[in-house]
Amino acid sequence: MHEIVIIDAPSNLGLRPPAPGTVPGCYKLAGALRDRGILDRLGAREGGVVVPPRYDLGDWRPGDGVFNAAAVAAYTPRLADRIEPHLRAGRFPLVLGGDCSIQLGASLAMRRIGRYGLVAVDASADFRHTGNTPATGIGASGGEEVAIATGRGQDALSDLEGLKPYLRDEDVRFIGIRDGDEDLVEFAALRIPALTVGELRRLGPADAAAAVALSPGTEATRGFWLHLDADVLDPAVMPAVDSPDPDGLLPGELAGVLGALLSSPHCVGMNVTIYDPDRDPGGSAGDLLTDLVVDAFGAARGQG
Repeated sequence: MHEIVIIDAPSNLGLRPPAPGTVPGCYKLAGALRDRGILDRLGAREGGVVVPPRYDLGDWRPGDGVFNAAAVAAYTPRLADRIEPHLRAGRFPLVLGGDCSIQLGASLAMRRIGRYGLVAVDASADFRHTGNTPATGIGASGGEEVAIATGRGQDALSDLEGLKPYLRDEDVRFIGIRDGDEDLVEFAALRIPALTVGELRRLGPADAAAAVALSPGTEATRGFWLHLDADVLDPAVMPAVDSPDPDGLLPGELAGVLGALLSSPHCVGMNVTIYDPDRDPGGSAGDLLTDLVVDAFGAARGQG
């Protein structure tokens, strides 16, 4: 594996407030993982912090499109600016979020260089757009970023720098979606592969993920970005997320998935999102997430 560079992207711009007058606590994710020694444990290079704009919904109302859109549109190119030179130099950016909208920074950075894929390890597909959701249901870019990256949604976010789409449908893969998720019907029509938790268990998490790792790494792409949303884990072990969804992956299963994906020579970068330290007063969920990420890189290096 190439040299790892850790970049903090502590943005919460893409999530709804957990309660009136409050802001989502996932912006503390990067600091929480750093407090657990992730930089030294991975032997990573310091990549600094890309500070986001202020979280402010203003007078936004349902039906107005994506909230914090101007802030996300300003932040995404700045994050891409930080990621892009490391990709071009052959280093491996590990971006610590933040909410899932930070993935747009990686997608834009890759699009500037060429054609890349995305493997999203996530409980949900983050594929809301006006073609499958009423306009009043659009708003949180942290639940829409894959749709935005594939050219769906308002141009102010999906066509930054005139590079729409950042990702092609055929270069996107999902792993860990809950069985019965309503997006699966649309993915079948679009021919976007999506492995549910049940399918992963039937096939074996590591073998299934290894097969997925090969598919975006075709001659048509330069590689794939790995997006990890902590809510892919079952809430029994990872309750510290904004939308805990039952029947998720167990730690050993996620370890197999991450190890297989990171060991692929086609994997060029990774982000970690959604863990909220405010929802983890004892710290056990943060300990688990940090250990899973560190151990997965260790497994990948062992296979390299």
